[in-house]
Amino acid sequence: MPDVTIRPAQQGDAQAIAAIYEWHVAHGTATFDTAAPDASVWAEKLADFAARALPFLVAEQEGGVIAYAYAAGFRDRAAYAHTCEDSIYVSHEARGAGVGSVLLPALIAAARAAGFQQMLAVIGGGEPASVALHAKCGFVHAGRMRNVGKKFGRLLDTVYMQCDLREDRT
Repeated sequence: MPDVTIRPAQQGDAQAIAAIYEWHVAHGTATFDTAAPDASVWAEKLADFAARALPFLVAEQEGGVIAYAYAAGFRDRAAYAHTCEDSIYVSHEARGAGVGSVLLPALIAAARAAGFQQMLAVIGGGEPASVALHAKCGFVHAGRMRNVGKKFGRLLDTVYMQCDLREDRT
């Protein structure tokens, strides 16, 4: 994707991040949320990630945030300390333009640098574009939970994918 800059998210990005996520909550099944958090919640999350040195990146084009991705601990138990879960969302205007193919590898590198050894993707609705993006970036299928979510009157699956960060696949 031409002229895209990947950088760490900043507090000033909270409104743009909230808007991107709000669209996905209202129109998509990649998240099972039915109410989108406002910018203040995202600002708190950004502060928390910064305090814990967790990767939270944005893709910027022409001065505007068009996508974001972050890696958070998979579970709170100490045994999972080396495992993270990714989240990646692209603005509806930029979907299909290849920004995810730039942003996800950058997140993988940042998670690796943060000391994570495994990254899991928990893909709501089994979204085909997200599954394809993760596969392109070295993730392998790790499982499917059938009919675990319900949104827009439909029962939805969740697909699990995994990337071994100990191997450079990006």
